[in-house]
Amino acid sequence: MREPGPRSKEIVERERRHAAAGGQGFALYAGLAMARGHGCTLVDEDGQEYIDFIAGITIGSVGHCHPHYVEALKKQLEKLTFGSFTTEARARFLELVASVTPEGLTRIQMFSGGAETVEAALRLAKVATGKDEVIGFWGGFHGKTGGVLGLLGSDFKHHLGPFMPGQYSTPYADCYRCPLKLTYPACGIACAEFVRDVIRFQTGGEIAAIIVEPMQGTAGNIIPPEGFLRAIQQIAKEAGALLICDEMITGFGRTGAMWGSDHDRVVPDVMTVGKGVGGGFPLSAVISTDDLTSRKPWSNPSASSSSYGGNPLASAAGLAALEIILTEDLVKNAERVGAVMLTRLEAMKEKHRCVGEVRGRGLMLGMELVKDRRTKEPLGKDVTQALYKECLRRGLAAMTYSPTVRINPPLIIREDAALNGLAILDEALGTIVRDFRLQ
Repeated sequence: MREPGPRSKEIVERERRHAAAGGQGFALYAGLAMARGHGCTLVDEDGQEYIDFIAGITIGSVGHCHPHYVEALKKQLEKLTFGSFTTEARARFLELVASVTPEGLTRIQMFSGGAETVEAALRLAKVATGKDEVIGFWGGFHGKTGGVLGLLGSDFKHHLGPFMPGQYSTPYADCYRCPLKLTYPACGIACAEFVRDVIRFQTGGEIAAIIVEPMQGTAGNIIPPEGFLRAIQQIAKEAGALLICDEMITGFGRTGAMWGSDHDRVVPDVMTVGKGVGGGFPLSAVISTDDLTSRKPWSNPSASSSSYGGNPLASAAGLAALEIILTEDLVKNAERVGAVMLTRLEAMKEKHRCVGEVRGRGLMLGMELVKDRRTKEPLGKDVTQALYKECLRRGLAAMTYSPTVRINPPLIIREDAALNGLAILDEALGTIVRDFRLQ
């Protein structure tokens, strides 16, 4: 059994003397100092190994220290590291991204973080439409900056207002916990139809954009039913608004397709991407059409730029990560291994009554831990944080500290490592069931 060793404890203690509160929960709960990583494995400062089912919350698409990725960054470090001048790495990266984007979406503006990118996309929508209102979804997450905070569909934003005017939220297609208390498919995807009522009764009728995650990540890797995204696209068209698909998590193969919107055969007006495309390096982008991105003032020099966006290191990292994704066929790997994992999770649901639901597409998997399957009351945080510690003790780093479990291993994971990790989760669940007398 693994516990934080003396080296981890010493380093963590040193850091906590100065680090402000509010860091990433999974790191704070673990109390571990990591020394290195390779592939899908993390190694702490005391030499203990962990299968990584977190991947920096979907950032580490190509795993830890992939040789091609490391070599590309080393070479770039020796040549040029900052600045906005054109580089060979950036030109090649943009060419490669444009070769895999949906038809017509070939204009790419690079940034360094998700919220920054979403704010840029919203500015683009307002410029392109001449309107100023935006609709998001309950459960949605698009960053933590002031320009997007009002679109967060959770209590995370409580006590952080006031919010930007003209931002509205509407129910997402979370069929396990339907916000409209209906049942799919008899509901006819009523949550999509509800968007029309939000526009009619809550807004000023000046909708510039509807922004939606094809599958919601932060809310728990929520997979909407087929037809939901197509319905939202139609409503956006009726309102004269742009459809923005936030593909920060779902993009670049995470769901077993290159883009999350591919599953519903939707080509949005704008995509926001990031996380996995940088392979761990801060990199994000707005992707849209030539027509939209040429609109002024968005297209004026410096109007949609960033001091860090598209810098030489970010470009080299993005190029290397995407080369790996394509060369190693990681989109197909995500689809195949994800299907194997989902089958194994279904078996765990049959075994443990505290598992209320499992779901997923590709390597974007979710699990609901409940006290009672009928009421769907979530397990308490005391239980789930104990589960997190049990997983770590057995050598698995996974987001099991919440009753809504998210499983997002690197896209390079192979079937044996994936099943080994799920075997640890199964064993840890058994321990928690026994210790907390859950069944």
